[in-house]
Amino acid sequence: MTQITNSLLSSFGVNHIDIATNTDSAYKLFCKEKHDLILTDWLIKPLNGIQLTQKIRSDSASPDPFVPIILMTGFSEKKRVESARDTGVTEFMTKPFTANDLYRRLDHIIMKPRQFVKAPEFFGPDRRRRFLDEERTPKRRSEDNKKK
Repeated sequence: MTQITNSLLSSFGVNHIDIATNTDSAYKLFCKEKHDLILTDWLIKPLNGIQLTQKIRSDSASPDPFVPIILMTGFSEKKRVESARDTGVTEFMTKPFTANDLYRRLDHIIMKPRQFVKAPEFFGPDRRRRFLDEERTPKRRSEDNKKK
């Protein structure tokens, strides 16, 4: 899967791709160099992809807690998708996936970036994706109540 993903990214014009075989080396590499994107698998070791995301988002040594993270997994149950979202994963991609699936995720990250939210129990991209009815949506954030 790593080779396929690497080939797809290269075909999309990505010039510099770092590959790590485990989360320890991935995090060290992440801290050593600037990365525009992290792709990880749920079942990587010794930390899994969720734990790696938590470390990137919350570790004081993390050089860029705002980096987009795409989590790839063979598990697509709603509970797992919600868990990934609630951990701060930017995009969730179920395997097997197509080149178009990966391209759409990358396009979404670049063209429609989401603001980051910092709350006591969460740090990551805004989990709200739907456009809600402005008139009926409760205003719960401080910026929602500011005059435009």
